[in-house]
Amino acid sequence: MTVVLERETRTAPAAGWHRVCMLEDLEPNWGEAAIIDGLQLALFRLPSGEVYAVAQQDPATLSNVMARGILGSRGDSPTIASPLHKEVYDLRTGECFTKPELRLQAFATRLVDGAVEVEL
Repeated sequence: MTVVLERETRTAPAAGWHRVCMLEDLEPNWGEAAIIDGLQLALFRLPSGEVYAVAQQDPATLSNVMARGILGSRGDSPTIASPLHKEVYDLRTGECFTKPELRLQAFATRLVDGAVEVEL
C-alpha cells in the first residue's frame, strides 16, 4: 500500500507578540522548547526572573537543541552554550563569543499579566 502525504506549506511566522506560556511554567536555569507558528524557540528563565528567547536551532550544526544548552554568563551578559560543540552565545543579542562568524537569532520577550510573550 502506498500512502501519499500532503506537503506542508510553511509560511513565515506572524509578526508581533505571541503568548507562549506562564512565567511560573518556566523553571529557573533550565531551557524549554516552544513552537510559534512553526518556528522553534528555546526559552530560558534566569533566577532574576528575566526570560530570554532564542532560536532552537544551533547555528553551527543546524540541530534543534539549544533548549538543552548550558546557561552561564560572560561579564554582564547572560549566555547559553550549545550542548553539542559548546559555542557560547549572548542570550540578549545572539552574538557568538567563541566563533564570531556564528550568530544565534534572539527574540524580544516581555511579561504581561504573568505570561511570557515573544516578539517575532
